[in-house]
Amino acid sequence: MESYAYTININATSTQIVGKLQVEAIKRLTGVELPVAEVYMYPGAIKHVKRKHPGIIEQYGHLIPDMISNPDYVGQNPKEPNSIELVKAINVHLLLAIKLDPSGYLYLSSFYDLDNAAAKLQKRLESKRWVPFK
Repeated sequence: MESYAYTININATSTQIVGKLQVEAIKRLTGVELPVAEVYMYPGAIKHVKRKHPGIIEQYGHLIPDMISNPDYVGQNPKEPNSIELVKAINVHLLLAIKLDPSGYLYLSSFYDLDNAAAKLQKRLESKRWVPFK
């Protein structure tokens, strides 16, 4: 996957494509079938992340394309059937939430660092909510 082909503008005022999922690998690992691979980010999502998770998009937004194409862990929020969660472990554990719109496109819905990451990671791996992406 060419994550380098996507750049993130954290001050965008229009919709941008921020990455491409490996949909076959996600289906094989999680059972989640996604009809498309490209992920969109709307200006409203940027505002949400800046408001709810201050500093995250500014510090780690450049990692979004790589997280989409090459996460460390992938899974699904049981309360959100048409969604996936992508986790990348760097000096922090980052979670990228992606949802499928009923009209058939994927969009970034949230992006944040996990509090109590080691415990959450272990618990979600044990429950099979998340699985290693490799």
